[in-house]
Amino acid sequence: MQNIKKFESRVRSYSRAFPVTFKLAKDAYLYDEQDNAYLDFLCGAGSINYGHNNEEIKKKVIDYLDSDGIVHGLDLATTAKEEFLKTFSSLILEPRELNYKVQFTGPTGTNAVEAALKLARKVTGRTNIISFTNGFHGVSLGPLAATGNSGHRGGSGVPLTNVTFMPYDGYFGNKSNTIDYVRRFLEDTSSGVDLPAAFIVETIQGEGGINVAKDSWLKSLYELCKEFEILLIVDDIQVGCGRTGSFFSFEQSEITPDMVVLSKSLSGFGLPFSMLLLKPELDIWKPGEHNGTFRGNNLAFVSATETLKKYWSTQKFESEINKKSQLLKSELERIVKKHLSADMEVRGKGLIFGVDCRSPDLAKQLADRAFENRLILERCGSEDQVVKFMPPLTADIETIEAGLRIFEKSIEQLTANSEIQLEVKKRTEQN
Repeated sequence: MQNIKKFESRVRSYSRAFPVTFKLAKDAYLYDEQDNAYLDFLCGAGSINYGHNNEEIKKKVIDYLDSDGIVHGLDLATTAKEEFLKTFSSLILEPRELNYKVQFTGPTGTNAVEAALKLARKVTGRTNIISFTNGFHGVSLGPLAATGNSGHRGGSGVPLTNVTFMPYDGYFGNKSNTIDYVRRFLEDTSSGVDLPAAFIVETIQGEGGINVAKDSWLKSLYELCKEFEILLIVDDIQVGCGRTGSFFSFEQSEITPDMVVLSKSLSGFGLPFSMLLLKPELDIWKPGEHNGTFRGNNLAFVSATETLKKYWSTQKFESEINKKSQLLKSELERIVKKHLSADMEVRGKGLIFGVDCRSPDLAKQLADRAFENRLILERCGSEDQVVKFMPPLTADIETIEAGLRIFEKSIEQLTANSEIQLEVKKRTEQN
């Protein structure tokens, strides 16, 4: 860590939370310089859905490099790109009866969100975007304007404009339907809210605290968009590519977004790769109007194609994820009920779950102690009060159970401390 601290910018974050130097990674584990194994339930913030150095995917990448396959090609036509597009269409889009054009953007999720917002404004001629409380869409200026967290917004250096925030599902509690609230603003020409070009929404807010939108809420939002001729953008960067159990997180909601943003685990191998799916009638770009030197990573095309063929050619993988989801959910609920407080909610879907500790201090102590016990867990939420669980989708039952045992052990160690006992007691009494 000496050279990291000496030379790297203060903006670094994960190396502060997990202060060791890692050198190897395999499947669900990271290994430090002393060969200590850490169970990775962070998974590159959702970029390593299929585990570290997945053997079959890695072999395809190595074979492609050995054959002098094109690594960088701007947006030239390449065999790797053609094979990816054919596979993505036949295995993902066609079985779900989705008709989208594919736009390859710059390599990060925020690049794809920039393209989506820019295109929505171009198509509709409107400037306003509606985002939601606790949403996170990236930290370049366009997506940052649509990101709710004040800590991220504070780094912009300029006013963040042309975005209106509305309450996400459950923001006022479970008894309030926030779609009714949003509708009132759109109906009233004196509300002060300009008719937007688009809504941008995460079906599960990852950085926002594992807030899960109900299918009925998403369906109502979709119908609202149709009624007012507003585009709907689903940001599936963190919870797409199988994280919720289906390839797209919105599939059970019976909606068809106008645009879908994908990144993180799209490559299947941790390689930079992002793209925007858009309905054909929205594809009004002029050639080169939105571009970038690294739009279309050919190595990522190769790894993504192999990932799709290996995991998404049948229903088996989805079925396995959902079985492991039931285990993760039930065990987290048991652990929280036994050792913590009834008001510390467990929420999530598929293989993304969060334990809302209500207290950022308690969440930090739990994550820190878990790391000492060699389990890597991230925190999220408006105050980092939620401990997030994101094991690899490919992790077997035994691996998930191992992580849960470490988490439970970490709680037991902490609750032996009188100060932690008082914190848990306080939470219980408040409930």
